[in-house]
Amino acid sequence: MNQQQAREYLVNKPFSVETFPFGADVAVFKVKHKMFATLSRGKLGKGDDEDHDIYWMNLKCDPQEALMLRDIFKSVIPGYHMSKVHWNTIKLDGTIPQGEIQRMIDNSFDLVVANMVKTDQQAIKLHL
Repeated sequence: MNQQQAREYLVNKPFSVETFPFGADVAVFKVKHKMFATLSRGKLGKGDDEDHDIYWMNLKCDPQEALMLRDIFKSVIPGYHMSKVHWNTIKLDGTIPQGEIQRMIDNSFDLVVANMVKTDQQAIKLHL
């Protein structure tokens, strides 16, 4: 999955809105004003320039599943600039199957929706 495919999948979630509160380089995707993903390009932290042109995405995740995914996929690391317990960062470097990335996006979206008031949950579920 490349950056454009990821972006299209994110914006097509029900009530999804793309915002840029951290500048033009970091897209933040929200559902009913609650963040469920970020998408940006560039280096992750300090070090060499190896990852400079790779897009990466932050997604919310169940803490146990977050650890499991980090063990399975080299391109899944603890959430960059996020809670390392509840968020993973996924490098969109082509090593993770598209279906798995879509499942991770769906999971992040569902976790955020599950913490909303019932009326918002029901409105969103009508569009799934």
